[in-house]
Amino acid sequence: MPVRLGSVMWKQRFQLSAEGGISLQGRIRRMLVSAVLDGQLPRDAPIPSSRELAEAIGVARNTVVLAYQQLADEGYLISRPRSGHFINPEMSGERLATETVGAPMGSLQPAWGPRFRFRPSLQRNIVKPADWQKYPYPFIYGQFDPAMFPIPDWRECCMKALSVLGIHDWASDLIASDDASLVEQIRTRVLPRRGVWAGADEIIVTVGAQQALYLLADLLMTEGTAVGIEDPGYPDARNIFAARTRALRPLRVDAFGLALDDALGECDYVMVTPSHQCPTTVTMPLARREALLALAEEADFVVIEDDFEAENSFFANSNPALKSLDRSDRVLYIGSLSKTFAPGLRLGYIVGPRELVREARALRRLMIRHPSAFVQRSYALFLALGHHDALLRRLAQEYPARAAALCRAVHAHLQDTQVVPVTGGASCWVSGPAWLDTRALAGAAAERGILIEPGDVFFMSDDPPRNHMRLGFSSIEADRIEPGIRALGELMRDLSPRTARGGVRTQPHRAG
Repeated sequence: MPVRLGSVMWKQRFQLSAEGGISLQGRIRRMLVSAVLDGQLPRDAPIPSSRELAEAIGVARNTVVLAYQQLADEGYLISRPRSGHFINPEMSGERLATETVGAPMGSLQPAWGPRFRFRPSLQRNIVKPADWQKYPYPFIYGQFDPAMFPIPDWRECCMKALSVLGIHDWASDLIASDDASLVEQIRTRVLPRRGVWAGADEIIVTVGAQQALYLLADLLMTEGTAVGIEDPGYPDARNIFAARTRALRPLRVDAFGLALDDALGECDYVMVTPSHQCPTTVTMPLARREALLALAEEADFVVIEDDFEAENSFFANSNPALKSLDRSDRVLYIGSLSKTFAPGLRLGYIVGPRELVREARALRRLMIRHPSAFVQRSYALFLALGHHDALLRRLAQEYPARAAALCRAVHAHLQDTQVVPVTGGASCWVSGPAWLDTRALAGAAAERGILIEPGDVFFMSDDPPRNHMRLGFSSIEADRIEPGIRALGELMRDLSPRTARGGVRTQPHRAG
C-alpha cells in the first residue's frame, strides 16, 4: 500500500508556493500541480486527506476541499470512495523526468556559432535590474509607479472583457486582424489628440513600439538601405535597424531635436522622435517639422516618427505630430498605448498607407498572428470608459512636480552638470564634467540603492562619451527624489579626480 507523504514536506512546499500574491486556494493548487507535473510524487500516490493537509499547512479545511475538487475536475487527482484522493498516473511527469535526466549528450552536436546570422545578445542595450522596485531611489525610465496604477479601473475593464459575450468576441483566433473596438478607439480617441486622422485599414496594433519598428525594418530594409537615426538616439531602434542594414547613418541632434543638414539627403528612411527626443527630451518646433517634411519630399526619403511620450507634454498646446502635417504619405507613425500606463502590457500601433499596413498584417501573422485579443479588448474598454483620460490627467498633475523636484535637486547637488529643461515626458538628460564616467557612477550608485541610466548606450559610436546620464522620474515617489540625488551627488564628489588627489571637498554648487 502506498505510503502518504509527511506533513513537514507539505508545509515546506506550501511555503515555497507563496510568491505571486495568489489566494490560499491558488497556492494549494500550484503546490500540487507542480508536484505532479515535475514528477516529484510517485505515480498513483495518495495525498493527505483534506483535514490532514489543512492541519499541516495551517488553512481552513474548506479551502483544501475546494482545491481538491478543482484538481479532480481537471484530471490531476483521482477520487476513490473511502480511500481519498490520488495522483492521476496519466498526468504525472515522473516517467518522462526519469528517462531524460542524465541522458548522454551526443558527440555530433552542431556548432551553433557559425549558424547565427548575427548575435543580438552582443548589441549595446539599456540594462535595468529586474528587481528595480527593491531599490529606494530608482531613477530609471520606462517603468511604472505602482502608486499611480489605476487598479480598480483596469480590473473593471478586464472583468467586462471576461463576460460571456466578451469572451465570445475575443477568444477566437483573429488571424491577421485586430480587435475592432480597439482600432476604433485609436482612430477616434487617441490619434485626434495628435491631429492625426486615419481609417481603420491604416492602423495595425503591435506588441509595443519595438515590434512596430521591427515590422517596418523587415518590410522595408535590406543590407544596403540607408537609414538615418538620431545620435544620440533610441538604442532599440538602432539595434533593430542594424539587424537589417549596414548603412546606418548617425544624424546630429541639437537643442531643437533632429538637425536638418546634408546627411538627411543620403537616407532612404529617417527615424525621428520629435515630441520628446530620445534621450535628450528636447521638442522639435513646428517650423522645423514643416521643413523636415519639405526636405523629405525634395530628397525622396520616408520619415519614421516615433511619437515618443507625446501624451506627457507639460504644455496645453503641444506641437502637432509630424504625421498630422504630412500631405504625401511620407510619414510612418508609431505610437504606444501602454508606456505611460503599464509597460508590461506591450501595446503599440503603426499608422501608415493602406498598402503598407496590409503587408505589415501579413508579416505579423507569420510572427505572432496578432497581439493578445483579451488585452486588446480590455484596453479598448479602458479607453472607451474614460479611464485612460483620467490617468493622463493624474500624470499631468504629478509629473511636472516630480520633474521640477528632480531639476532642483540636480542643480543643488550634482556639481558641474548641465540638465536639459524638462518640458514633458518622464526623464531628464544630464551632462556631467568631462572626467565623469557614468558607467562607473551607475555601478557604485546601485550599491547604495540608487539606479541611474548611463548615457553612452544612446550614442552610435563605438567610443561614445561617458559623461551623460538619463534620470527617470516615473518610477520614484516625489519625496524620494531630493534625498536620492543628494546621495548621488555625494558619490560623484567621492569619485571626482580632485577628491582622489586629496583636494578639499567643496560644497555643491549650481550647475552651469
